Amino acid sequence: MRTTFDFAPLWRSTVGFDHLAGLVDSALRQASEDNYRPYNIERSGEDHYRISLAVAGFGVNDITVTAEQNALTVEGKKPEGATGEYLYQGIAARPFRRVFNLADYVQVKQASFQDGLLIIDLVREVPEAMKPRRIQIAGAASPATQIEQKKAA
Repeated sequence: MRTTFDFAPLWRSTVGFDHLAGLVDSALRQASEDNYRPYNIERSGEDHYRISLAVAGFGVNDITVTAEQNALTVEGKKPEGATGEYLYQGIAARPFRRVFNLADYVQVKQASFQDGLLIIDLVREVPEAMKPRRIQIAGAASPATQIEQKKAA
């Protein structure tokens, strides 16, 4: 089932969100794909996040974590070569690739491997230049303001 959304009303009151339709479309496509390698995303503070990805059967050297502009990619691939003959193999070891879309200014702080989980800590660090600031309005000053300015001079 494919659903389409009309974003025209949003475009009238927003600037710079052109990629929103692409994000929604990719999320809908990904939701119908395989859910191999379950994960959790948790918020651990105002600007702190953690992704925990179940990677049972994979070692530290079998996994790569790549941070790009607004995406975090986790890939896992076991080296070729069977270690023995399985009578039953319930722990899947097939390659996987999981991509997480990140908001602006979200950076990867660290990645660790603990108890069969890959734990990735993220933090949003907004640069000082991008934080809100009060803008002084220039114009004709009121008579009371002009008197205060003369006294200060």
